[in-house]
Amino acid sequence: MIYASNHDQRLKKLINSADVVTADGIGVVWAARWLGTPVRERVTGIDLVQSLFPVANQEKWRFFFLGGKPGVAQRAGIQVVQKYPGIVWDESHGYFSPEEEAYVLERIRSFQPDVLLVGLGAPRQEYWIEKNFELSTVSIGVGGSFDALAGNVVRAPKRVQEYQLEWLYRLWKEPWRWKRQSVLPRFVVKVLWHGFLHKTP
Repeated sequence: MIYASNHDQRLKKLINSADVVTADGIGVVWAARWLGTPVRERVTGIDLVQSLFPVANQEKWRFFFLGGKPGVAQRAGIQVVQKYPGIVWDESHGYFSPEEEAYVLERIRSFQPDVLLVGLGAPRQEYWIEKNFELSTVSIGVGGSFDALAGNVVRAPKRVQEYQLEWLYRLWKEPWRWKRQSVLPRFVVKVLWHGFLHKTP
C-alpha cells in the first residue's frame, strides 16, 4: 500500500492523516530502518485485532465485522466469542452491491459498534472508512484478518514469523499472491535509491 500511495495522492493523504498506522509488512519495517526512521516491530492486522480482544472481553465492547466472502465474518465472530464471550458482535460480508450498501450502513448505525473492523482489502477499505468515518469511534482496516479468525487461513508457524518469513510462507500456500507481490522489487529499488540519495556522508 505504501508503494501504491506514491501514485495515489488520495491514498497517501489517508495514510498520513490516520490516527494510528502500523507496519503490516516486513518490507515496511526494512524500508523504515534503511531510511533512518526505524519502527519497533511489525504489527499485522490480525495481531492488532487479537491484542484488543482480552480488554474488549472485560469491557464488553461491541465489534462489527465487515468484510470477506459471505459467511466468513460470521464464522470469525463465532470463533472470537467462543474464546471471549464478553464481546458483543454483529457482521456483514463485504460483497454488497451499491444498492445493498445502504442496508449495511443502517445495520452498523443501529448496532453502534465501539470498534468497526473493515476487511475489504486495501485500498478499498481505507476509502470506505474515510467515507463512513462517523459510523464508529474506532475503525480499523484489517485486510484478510477475518479468514484467519475464522480458521480458513492458517498462519505461518511462530518460528517462521520470528524469522520475518511469513510473506514467503503465504506465497507458498497461496501462489496467486505473486501478482500482488510483483511490485516488491520496484519498492526495494525505490527505497534503496532514496536512501542512497539522502544518506549523510
